[in-house]
Amino acid sequence: MTFQPQDQALWQDYRAGNKQALGLLAERYYGVLKHYGLKFMVEDAVVEDCIQELFLQLWQNRSQINETDSVRHYLLKSIRHHILQYLRAHKRLKCEELDWDTSVVEETDSETLLIREESLVSMTKMIQDQLAALPAREREALYLRYYENLSIPEIAEVMNVNRQSVSNFLQKALHKLRSRWLVHTLVVICLFFQNIFSK
Repeated sequence: MTFQPQDQALWQDYRAGNKQALGLLAERYYGVLKHYGLKFMVEDAVVEDCIQELFLQLWQNRSQINETDSVRHYLLKSIRHHILQYLRAHKRLKCEELDWDTSVVEETDSETLLIREESLVSMTKMIQDQLAALPAREREALYLRYYENLSIPEIAEVMNVNRQSVSNFLQKALHKLRSRWLVHTLVVICLFFQNIFSK
């Protein structure tokens, strides 16, 4: 089995001037960043340009870049910032509220959702409808918490809000979801996110 360098080791090497280390990080996180970026209802080309700009700036400013406990957290926060900048520059951002895509791929069926039970198909549709009814920031907080597995402090930094706001977003969103289907648990939400957003 080929040894895979840890994120922190690659980050340290990149900051020390190793261009190959940054390239490995870009390769490792390209899919994650593009998937997250597309959730803001912007075109593929825009997200790809923002990712390219992000890594270009990381290389150009490597001597000023600090150490980080989580490369994933740092990059998610950075790509969000780049997309915000793009939307502001093109006057597509209103009141600092981002759009957020909650669509589920049409091919989603019981086989793609862990177990082969027809009840999961209707549950998928139900959860999709309920997610779509949530404010964009609540949906984003849920995504970062249950799909990207970020902590509340990390989500606060990514979304540029305080920790209490993140807790409020999550609490309100979960309360709204639970109020509709009390028999389901957080585990169902987590599994749901892992399946629909891995497409």
